[in-house]
Amino acid sequence: MGDQFSNLKPLVLVRGGGDLASGVILRLHHSGFHVMVAELNDPLTVRRLVSFSSAVHLGTFTIEDVEGVLASSSDAALNVLANHKIAIMIDPQASRLLSLNPVAVIDARMLKTEVFSDLQEKPMLIGLGPGFTAGKNCHAVVETNRGPYLGRVYWNGSCQEDTQIPEKVMEYSHERVLRAPENGIFHQVASIGDILHPGDLIATVEGKPLIAPFKGVLRGLIQDGLKVTAGMKIGDIDPRCDPQLCRIVSDKALAIGGGVLEALLSNPEIRMQLGKMDETL
Repeated sequence: MGDQFSNLKPLVLVRGGGDLASGVILRLHHSGFHVMVAELNDPLTVRRLVSFSSAVHLGTFTIEDVEGVLASSSDAALNVLANHKIAIMIDPQASRLLSLNPVAVIDARMLKTEVFSDLQEKPMLIGLGPGFTAGKNCHAVVETNRGPYLGRVYWNGSCQEDTQIPEKVMEYSHERVLRAPENGIFHQVASIGDILHPGDLIATVEGKPLIAPFKGVLRGLIQDGLKVTAGMKIGDIDPRCDPQLCRIVSDKALAIGGGVLEALLSNPEIRMQLGKMDETL
């Protein structure tokens, strides 16, 4: 364990480091929590410029003013946290990070299918979006669908079902989502932040081209060299043509983060731990 690591801050484990998860991570970090992230060997993250999962391939990754660092062991993760950074570990089952006894687990993998969980009293388990039912496989669910319920916390039942309809930006909805044209290895041609025109080559999969459907900024694209299947989401285009949007954590991600924070602070033990931390400052 890192010599400088403080046990005063509550320790939270987030499963998944994609863009929505990263909004949650930022909210919790700024609110006084230690945050560690369990990720896959090859995350299929699309919005890589606002996702802490990017540290898996780069070693470190900074979003806004917060740095995430890839850790090779539980002890290394504690050293990262001691330096007021986000600890990311390749830990698909989250078993190694769970051994550090977090006060809560946030399942932010956005699987959108029913998630199996052996629900116990501790640690507190908060699920994001479809696939979770409060009291069955989590203690609380946070709504992830845009609209009047976004970010709300449900203590009973489930959130709204997956609509499978991408958010509409200007006149575009399904067209914004880029999908793999074939099974095989993804090869990137364009870069996130590029302004694309209809017909521009974005990437290839087994020689088959992925072409820009309209003018817009390439807001997200998965990591080059990953294996994909036909129809898989591998990128997205924003018709507003503003490269700045590629690096800004979305309002949706931050709203979900607010819901997670509400759920955590409803727990008296977690509130008490945060209060003890304030008394030492």
